[in-house]
Amino acid sequence: MAVPKSKITRSRRGQRRSHDSLVAANPNECPSCGELKRPHHVCPSCGHYADREVVALVDDVDLDDDAA
Repeated sequence: MAVPKSKITRSRRGQRRSHDSLVAANPNECPSCGELKRPHHVCPSCGHYADREVVALVDDVDLDDDAA
C-alpha cells in the first residue's frame, strides 16, 4: 500500500487542487428566439442551430391515441 514519506503541506495540496474548481456556464443568446442556450448546441426552445431549423418541435403530443 502506498504511504507518503512525508507530510504534504497545505500549500502543495492547494497547488494540486487549484485546477479542480468548477467553471460557470457561458450561455449565449439564440439569434432566432432570443432564449439563452449553450454555445455550439441546438437551441432547446426553438430547435434552431446557426440560423436554420434542425429539430422540428411538436407542441402537443397525444399519447392516448398511440397507447395500447
